[in-house]
Amino acid sequence: MRHIKKHMHFKILSTVLIAALLLPSLLCGCGQKSTNDSDLTKVTLNEVAHSIFYAPMYVAIEEGYFTDEGINLELVTGYGADKTMTALLTGEADIGFMGSEASIYTYLQGAQDYAVNFAQLTQRAGNFLVSRTPIDDFHWDMLKGTYVLGGRKGGMPQMVFEYILKMNNIDPDTDLTIDTSIDFGSTAAAFAGAREGDAGYADFTVEFEPHATSLETQQTGYIVASLGVDSGYVPYTAFSARKSYIDEHPEVLLAFTKALQKGMDYVASHSADEIASVIKPQFPETELDTITTIVARYQAQDTWKKDLVFTEDSFMLLQNILLEAGELENYVPYEDLVNNTFSEQVN
Repeated sequence: MRHIKKHMHFKILSTVLIAALLLPSLLCGCGQKSTNDSDLTKVTLNEVAHSIFYAPMYVAIEEGYFTDEGINLELVTGYGADKTMTALLTGEADIGFMGSEASIYTYLQGAQDYAVNFAQLTQRAGNFLVSRTPIDDFHWDMLKGTYVLGGRKGGMPQMVFEYILKMNNIDPDTDLTIDTSIDFGSTAAAFAGAREGDAGYADFTVEFEPHATSLETQQTGYIVASLGVDSGYVPYTAFSARKSYIDEHPEVLLAFTKALQKGMDYVASHSADEIASVIKPQFPETELDTITTIVARYQAQDTWKKDLVFTEDSFMLLQNILLEAGELENYVPYEDLVNNTFSEQVN
């Protein structure tokens, strides 16, 4: 029997009708590419965020690997796993790219044509803890009694943050205050704009790139810890498609996965300078030196997998994090939510 806690904050199915009314807004993504070549198969990919954290995917786009595999890829940014999953379930997106906890939530909510993960991209968290002031010798106990801007409750960034706190014997509910109310992608601006004495003035914020480095560049924040390093290997983001799409378009997903693997191979065999130069068009507002710094940081902490296979051990770790966070009561079947048919063929 499938169980899920009533307080769960991920309300996918309840937002489907609303999403259907807001389809034009879902199509306003970053890095959108188009072609009139009728020989290519149109595939719409909805990504949870547009971040250098996902460099292998952008390499595959910029190097033309998807085109080489016969795919005309349209990239749309969802700005949150809930929105990306909604786009996937409504059929507005063919493929979703987000934290795999989203697929577990929708499965437990009883979706019939639920999302199945078919390729895992990142194996570490991609966010960083940013302090209001420089700290030379940071340790996690320093967070006790502080105010921190976190992520959405039930989302992967927030759960990994809480996972690290608990590993360091810190109670997320009583030892500090974590603000989970700010929209995805808006925490950096909120952190930088707050003034001492304001109600939302935070001591720390948890940020993805390029926001973390941007705060440092502006000297409004200082990176003191990597959640990716301190949490260990975690299946952070993966590609998924509806069961029906997998059944009906296996050749498209195989071609898509082949292109992705070429991107993975590229980042595994090239320098940060080379990778940054390739993906620079995806981040026109970010300086090349900044992109290079961020790529080098992700390379150093072994962020990207060498292949796209989503192992059962990784899926079990993900569920353990969900259980620890109080977002899951019972394990769900690995074989229902992970399909390695394509990733194993291109490995």
